[in-house]
Amino acid sequence: MSYEAVIGLEVHAQLLTRSKMFCGCGTEFGLPPNTQVCPVCLGMPGSLPVVNKQAVEMAIRAGLALNCSIRPTNRFARKNYFYPDLPKGYQISQYEAPICEYGWIDLAVNGRSMRVRIRRAHLEEDAGKNIHASEAPGSLVDFNRAGTPLLEIVTEPEMGSAEEVVTYLKSLRDLLVYLDVCDGNMEEGSFRCEPNLSLRPVGATTLGTKVELKNINSFKFVKEALEYEIGRQTKVLLEGKTVHQETRLWDIERAQTVVMRSKEEAHDYRYFPDPDLVPLSISEEWIAELRETLQELPQARLQRFVTEYSLSEYDAGVLTSSRALADYFERCVKLFNQPKTISNFVMGELLRELNQTGSDVESSPVSPERLVELLGLVDNGSISLKMARELFPEVYASGKSPEQLVEEKGLRQVSDEGELGKIIVSVIQSNPTQVVQYREGKETVLGFLMGQVMKASGGKAHPQKVMELLKKALAG
Repeated sequence: MSYEAVIGLEVHAQLLTRSKMFCGCGTEFGLPPNTQVCPVCLGMPGSLPVVNKQAVEMAIRAGLALNCSIRPTNRFARKNYFYPDLPKGYQISQYEAPICEYGWIDLAVNGRSMRVRIRRAHLEEDAGKNIHASEAPGSLVDFNRAGTPLLEIVTEPEMGSAEEVVTYLKSLRDLLVYLDVCDGNMEEGSFRCEPNLSLRPVGATTLGTKVELKNINSFKFVKEALEYEIGRQTKVLLEGKTVHQETRLWDIERAQTVVMRSKEEAHDYRYFPDPDLVPLSISEEWIAELRETLQELPQARLQRFVTEYSLSEYDAGVLTSSRALADYFERCVKLFNQPKTISNFVMGELLRELNQTGSDVESSPVSPERLVELLGLVDNGSISLKMARELFPEVYASGKSPEQLVEEKGLRQVSDEGELGKIIVSVIQSNPTQVVQYREGKETVLGFLMGQVMKASGGKAHPQKVMELLKKALAG
């Protein structure tokens, strides 16, 4: 019997607020343990939560971008369970009445279009972090993260492969980063995904037993974990055994999933409305106001780059992968209207230097104005495109202007017809055999003579000008 995978996803996106979901403690990553805590996020008796308005607005904006309906009335619930990193003994989340529901996101996977439906997106607070230090006799708990606002985005179970899941995750991450509601950093835990996977016979309509995967902090590991788990469950079923509902961790070192715990059902959490928080009312006016703040979204910008700048879908996809990179590109085009040339340079030279130095485009030492200055030197014939590419790393590293570096290194191309004419005459006189061959119709010899002129000029001769003058001299 053949089986097919059915995959749904839960993504926890940490919202880019300066304070936590229900108190005024900060959300900065990497501070000393337990330095961003207060009675509210520690669940001290008598402390009362207050909803973070900015987190609500970010959730609404994300919901609108995901084509969701925004509930006019939604409320918070207590999700009850005991774990050392949960100081209250419950997590404030949303259950029956999420803030966003029934949306979708469109994807392109291997040249075909598919739509992934969003079941719901709801607000909740994060838990703390257990630290299992080898040098300590037990485990430690850092509550800095406890109470940090999260938007949990839940899809319908309708993806069928690891590739589709990774495409969805990348698209969702790009969208949230574009909106400035999440920084998308998987390593720091601000964008976490938990796939839910089941197998069923091909053609069946009922879902199989669901297994949830955790502890995955990169797109690469998402793909590897899903492919491993599909293989594991297929083997279990083909052997006539039963797949158990459970939560499994991805073990990076062994490249396999391992059992963490049996999976709880929703009723195990004993959800009930949080008595300390009144229902949250969201007016149509508030939604309309937030809709006006939405920037051009990644997919729309990608299509505009294809039509407006005549770029390939691939190039447009790279350039719109982050809003900052797309903004950088468009600033360059406004200053120097050669989109394809700029695209090649940004995707090649600029991204290579940024990757090598571990920088992002916002902190690039080469501003759009500086990059355009370099390309302008190519355009006016001062240097060749090859020279510009060789010069770019030094422009990036030194902070000097391209014009200054060209002068210091003596790279400016020779375009003076009189000077080039002397070199060409010398080359023709030194290579009589090749000249005769060319005049007898062997045009490939022209490349050799061109090379001799460039060599004699120290590589500084303007290639187009040399070609023009060389043909004229040979014809005479």
